[in-house]
Amino acid sequence: MLLTKFTRNFYVLAAILLAPAAWAMPSFVTYEGVSDTAAGLTATRDAFRAAIGGGTTAGANGSFGGLRREINWDGVPNSLADPTALPADFFNVNSPRGVVFGTPGSGFMVSANAGAQAINFGFSSDFNTFSAQRLFTAINSNITDVFFRLPGTSTAATTTAFGLIFTDIEVAGQTKLEFFDAMDTLIYSHYALTTGNMGLGFLGATVTDGAISRVRITAGQNKILANGLLENPNDDVVAMDDFIYAEPAVRISVPEPSILALLGISLIGLKLVRRRRCGNGADRPATVLQLRT
Repeated sequence: MLLTKFTRNFYVLAAILLAPAAWAMPSFVTYEGVSDTAAGLTATRDAFRAAIGGGTTAGANGSFGGLRREINWDGVPNSLADPTALPADFFNVNSPRGVVFGTPGSGFMVSANAGAQAINFGFSSDFNTFSAQRLFTAINSNITDVFFRLPGTSTAATTTAFGLIFTDIEVAGQTKLEFFDAMDTLIYSHYALTTGNMGLGFLGATVTDGAISRVRITAGQNKILANGLLENPNDDVVAMDDFIYAEPAVRISVPEPSILALLGISLIGLKLVRRRRCGNGADRPATVLQLRT
């Protein structure tokens, strides 16, 4: 079937408007490194800090100059550490830092300080710490979702950077970060480097032309069930230390390029249709005839 001039024009305009939608994705910069010691990993951590800003002096609730937040787990009280579960909203309610956790598992746990309960979840020959003494893990799952809030409120927020320190990544291609936007669309993912037994690794990313609404952390393949108890004795088990992220904020929501394109196409299409109808004599203003007598 032959295309009319109107139809051809419409398709050309659609192609022009939709073309940017295919490639307009946020641009991420990745920071990563590994070391056997905390001192050896500090330079990578500091480079990520500097990229976000906020200096080196912590304020209330892990705030660095209103630009960056950090969680090192060491301020969690003993009453909410191993063997007691850590509330998912502890770092938005008890210590409002603008994050709430989620997991397909049964909850979360922060390791105990030296005492009656074995440290490092009972795996002292596997896990090291970047900032002693506490570590963090999901329970009955290797997945932790990090949701961002305006600190101390239920208002959904986004961030422009997120990173953390892993310990004991021995198998490649299992531990990773996935970043999602406000539409819960995956916009970036990256696997962590292997650290070897008791090694430490940093993985983080910043975005300059987008916003991160959720981060999914996949830590190894094994699952910690309780102190000294794993789901199985074979798969790689990975724990987490310091979290570092840009200050959560509410950012103006900008429609996806594809949505803007469709709106543009609709408006142009309506205009072309109207022109075509007017050209055929339809929708023309009525002519008022004045009869002389």
